[in-house]
Amino acid sequence: MPRPRLDPHTPLTELHVHLGSAVTPAIMWGIAHAQGIRLPTKDYWAFRDLITVGRRRHSFDAYLDLFHWTELIQSSPIAVERSVYEVIGGAYRKSNITRIELRFNPMKRNRGGEQDLDHIIAAAIRGMDRAVLEYPQVSAGLIFCLDRGFSRDLNEIIAAKAISWHSRGVVAVDIAGPVEPSFQFSDYRDLFAECRRAGLGVTVHAGETGGPEEVRDAIEALEPTRIGHGIKSAYDPQVMGLLRERGIVLEVCPTSNLTTRVVRNVAEMRFILRSLIDHGVRFTLSTDGPEMLRSHLRDEVALLLRTEIMSLDEIGRAIETAHAASFLDRPPLVGDASRGGRAAVDDHAPIALEVEV
Repeated sequence: MPRPRLDPHTPLTELHVHLGSAVTPAIMWGIAHAQGIRLPTKDYWAFRDLITVGRRRHSFDAYLDLFHWTELIQSSPIAVERSVYEVIGGAYRKSNITRIELRFNPMKRNRGGEQDLDHIIAAAIRGMDRAVLEYPQVSAGLIFCLDRGFSRDLNEIIAAKAISWHSRGVVAVDIAGPVEPSFQFSDYRDLFAECRRAGLGVTVHAGETGGPEEVRDAIEALEPTRIGHGIKSAYDPQVMGLLRERGIVLEVCPTSNLTTRVVRNVAEMRFILRSLIDHGVRFTLSTDGPEMLRSHLRDEVALLLRTEIMSLDEIGRAIETAHAASFLDRPPLVGDASRGGRAAVDDHAPIALEVEV
């Protein structure tokens, strides 16, 4: 039987990717040495294993532990600029991603206040501007992540920075981090409403390690346009109905969820995605962290086709959903006469699919 695959020229959109898990280990190695960071090993291959998921790191907590080193290495303006630049360019070269929203917590890059927060943010924007200048087919934006483990005061600062830098390329806010017993989405209702009034998009991590009730709480308190992961919604038809009725899009990251054992196996992933499709819940496909998880966006597509979880047409609809759900403004065509007459490339063109024989 011929094996279906996605046309390699199809432009893709990546909506859920973290800066701390998206830079190639070789680049991280160079950044660390350029800054004189003392690493726990002088062997590159051991370092690569230190910041990527290996055979023995199959749990959600083990995955989060990897960010200790990546966030430390990225904690300077020079490192952040280089990291953002490399992620955007690499995504285009490796997966033909022409629209990318890159998320990170700038306060986890300023070494506890040692570095100026605005310098960190300005550096991220410089890196993004450099990448987009080199790859004019690409549109990019930044999402600032608040943290469940932060105090309200610290999260207010991050939200205020997102608003003040909105005109420079910060497109949305998120709230992430492991489950905290004292955390309540409702405590941030007013803060997220303020961000929304300022024109920022709202996406929220929910329904990854928490159950469907966490997704419901996030929807009712924060009114997000998108939800990061949200996979546990599949276990509650009422929550799926709420997502469908409000048009909320889930950012599904299959390899991430399988690797961290948030989803036990391929059979459970099939149940989740088929349930979402059957209940009319829109979702996109993302990587979460392509380098840390060693799976790029086209690998995610290949996984779902190989395991026959989704058909080519369903993959195409997920790609179109990602284009439509992006917080970025629709970019002009590259071939527009005002931009030098290059061949037109429309990243909203019909999805090209083919069958590999």
